[in-house]
Amino acid sequence: MQKGRVIQSTGSWYHVDTGDEIIESRLPGRFRLDEKEVTNPIAVGDYVEVSMNDDSTGSIETIGDRENYITRQATHGKRGEQILVSNLDQACVVQSIKKPKLKEGFIDRFLVTCEAYEVRATIVLNKMDLAKSGGLKKAEELKQLYEDIGYTFITTSIENEESLEGLKQLLKEKTSAFIGPSGVGKTSLVNAIDPEYNLKVGDISDFSNKGKHTTTFAQLIPLSFGGYIADTPGIREFGLVNIEPWELSLFFPEMLEPRKNCKFNNCTHNHEPKCGVAEAFENGEIAASRYQSYLNMLDSL
Repeated sequence: MQKGRVIQSTGSWYHVDTGDEIIESRLPGRFRLDEKEVTNPIAVGDYVEVSMNDDSTGSIETIGDRENYITRQATHGKRGEQILVSNLDQACVVQSIKKPKLKEGFIDRFLVTCEAYEVRATIVLNKMDLAKSGGLKKAEELKQLYEDIGYTFITTSIENEESLEGLKQLLKEKTSAFIGPSGVGKTSLVNAIDPEYNLKVGDISDFSNKGKHTTTFAQLIPLSFGGYIADTPGIREFGLVNIEPWELSLFFPEMLEPRKNCKFNNCTHNHEPKCGVAEAFENGEIAASRYQSYLNMLDSL
């Protein structure tokens, strides 16, 4: 039996890194039956034990407990949830200032998921070389907003060596994930900070101005300067899972104190009287964009 970490998943095969070799492994059917609530019983980042077959492939026998993970609603009409990557030191939501368009709602949904699953979150705003005066102002406003509530916010461009150095320091000696829509430059950033990998990069579709899906499966990439980065498939929508309406505000850091002043313990901060969160919003203590994101998520739940 060999111990290792899943560094790549192609759906039917899992690449397990033991430190000495990478073993192509399959998953016995019993795990698929046991994990009814998830579409993928094994995720990139999982620690596993593998038994060797006669043909030098492996069979995954045990899956270690996960310290944390990033999940989203299953896609293509499937029920349950999809685990994107597990056992992280941090997760980076990557957005571009333009091409494709910045989605603040995506950022906020991602941050809620990180709070719910106890993953440290960082916001990376990429393609700053495309920003004009309006974009630069928007980036500064967002940086102020998210840093004020406790998140790390960095701006990057593959054309700016200084910004890439800051990103490298953020990732060094950590297991991190890049998560965001297609086309925002996740793979380009990995190539720029560690060129030896030369991962395939897709172009933006001129017709839709949305990214073409280039990364089709998750993979955990060892960085030459220490640590791992999980490059994940592009995500257009980030659906929340396993969160009840009454607890949603627990995952908005700026709402934790105001919600103590609510009259009702199960207040949803939407319509109830004597609501501490609504009062804090009216007093300018909670940003309008964040409160609107909260209401949008509440509606979706």
